[in-house]
Amino acid sequence: MSTSELVTAQHLTHEAIVYIRQSTTSQVLTNQESLKLQYALKQRAIDLGWKLDNISIIDVDLGLTGASAVKRAGFKELVTKVTLGEVGIILSYDVTRLSRNCSDWYPLLDVCGYKQCLIADRDGVYDPGTMNGRLLLGLKGQIAELELSTIKARLNAGLLNKARRGDLALSLPVGLVRDRNDVVSKEPNLEIQNCIALIFQTFLEKRSAAKVLRYFNENNLTIPRYDRFGELHWKVATIAAITFILKNPAYAGAFVYGRSHTARQNLVTDKKTKRLPIEEWKILVKDKYPAYISWETFEKIQETLKDNHAEYDRNKTRGIPRPGAALLHGIIYCGQCGHKMVVQYTKSNRYVCNYLRQQRLVSICQHVPANPIDDYVILNFFEALNPIELDAYTRSIAAQAESEKNINKSHAQQLERLRYQAKLAERQFNLVDPDNRLVAAEVEKRWEQALQELKSVETEFSRTKQKTIIPQLSKELKDAFLEIGKKLPSIWDTSILSRGNCQ
Repeated sequence: MSTSELVTAQHLTHEAIVYIRQSTTSQVLTNQESLKLQYALKQRAIDLGWKLDNISIIDVDLGLTGASAVKRAGFKELVTKVTLGEVGIILSYDVTRLSRNCSDWYPLLDVCGYKQCLIADRDGVYDPGTMNGRLLLGLKGQIAELELSTIKARLNAGLLNKARRGDLALSLPVGLVRDRNDVVSKEPNLEIQNCIALIFQTFLEKRSAAKVLRYFNENNLTIPRYDRFGELHWKVATIAAITFILKNPAYAGAFVYGRSHTARQNLVTDKKTKRLPIEEWKILVKDKYPAYISWETFEKIQETLKDNHAEYDRNKTRGIPRPGAALLHGIIYCGQCGHKMVVQYTKSNRYVCNYLRQQRLVSICQHVPANPIDDYVILNFFEALNPIELDAYTRSIAAQAESEKNINKSHAQQLERLRYQAKLAERQFNLVDPDNRLVAAEVEKRWEQALQELKSVETEFSRTKQKTIIPQLSKELKDAFLEIGKKLPSIWDTSILSRGNCQ
């Protein structure tokens, strides 16, 4: 029998607790020898004099790290029993099983010393109530905390080194796939490629994520998304999904690590994650993935997203074009204080500098009527435009034709996918044993749903093709239209352009 002079009859009247923990679920499954050594501490308690029915095992913390006691119910139960004076000794294979954090370790030593509870590991038995025992246990706890920091630093160094090369296998967005050799390529599904390209193209034209969303919904276009299980589904577009695609640097061929920073505001609140600007990203490796857009285009998109309507008042940026008679909304600055001026349409149109009033509660800097300024701008605009051939209609028709071509292409690919899904459901139905009615009924239901979805999309596609007819003008009408462009300054203030007579 292995005994210790620190164990007294009073200790034996209390419970002996064997605390068992492993840091990860992988260790629980693969490192079985460590588990056997920890469970063998029950025999150690018997050798120290405890009866079998007075020994308890706490192993509910298997698979949890010892870096914190927040999620360890077993450790909290142990501390509670010690505080109530029910424990005579705590047995652990080493102190790292109990804690790798001194802020959790030292309070446990204080409670054990006050309640006369011993602590034992593979090296011996210690009394936290004595100076020598507390010194040894304290040193072991500090070494355990240092060891954890060393392990984390070593793992992070290897991870960062791999990330600097762009070889860290981060999850890829839809449209990019990684093969078994870790080679990243574009999704072979042409419908997915076309949809992602259309999102970027539409944004560059409309300069607003909300307008991209409206464009997709008005044309009944869906976008590919992964669910939480990694399965691909075609879903109705949302503003969050569109923004996620527009802000993801992987589509520009860049590997990025460290796009966000997580910090705790104080000891009470939870951790908060904040997105960092491009210049503060920890690691950026360009030309690592096959790109849907260039890096210059990606940076242009980020600037446009930043300079949007929601950020206009806070960041004093230009924002997207907004309705209203004033022409310089978002781009006019005060000549006295240099701050951005806003537009007011009360009684009359005017530009107002109220920045100092908002910040310091002083009187407004100045306000000027908008119409005289806008007239001067219009005059200079047409003078600059006069030498240029006004071919706006032709360009508009070409842009509309290109847009219709992209929509028709997306609809055709969508129909091809739905036809394949319907044929697949039909083949699955034909393979089912008719006598197995439970399975046959479910497969038949899926087949019917696939056919209904296909029919609905075919009907909508046919209706859209009939509705969208791009007008074609003769050379005489085109020349007449271009001639009107030269007279735009004289008809600018009239209502002829808004009556819809020149269709």
